[in-house]
Amino acid sequence: MDTAHTNPRREALTGAAGLLTAALGALAGLAVWLPYGRSSLSGAFESERNTDVLFLGLPLLLLGGTLTALAAFAAVRGRWRTALALTAAVAALTALGYGLDVLAEPQAASDCGSPC
Repeated sequence: MDTAHTNPRREALTGAAGLLTAALGALAGLAVWLPYGRSSLSGAFESERNTDVLFLGLPLLLLGGTLTALAAFAAVRGRWRTALALTAAVAALTALGYGLDVLAEPQAASDCGSPC
């Protein structure tokens, strides 16, 4: 990147847009987490609380939302390698979340079988 011909005002606007994009991505991750987190923390299924949803699921979804928004921002700006790397990080976070079973649907929403 040639710094002799860059405009400081344009760089500041791009940085502010990136920060706003990251904040909106984190809010989107929080919005995705809320329905599952609320039912898992309130003891929706036989009054059992699943705190893993709070300690593992919330950070994963906040980080995943942020990285997804930044990947889209990088793609719009034409930085394809950065967007691809961020997309790979989101895929790794998704695999980690499903591996830790914090991104699965809450037990109250799943089918409990014939005794119900």
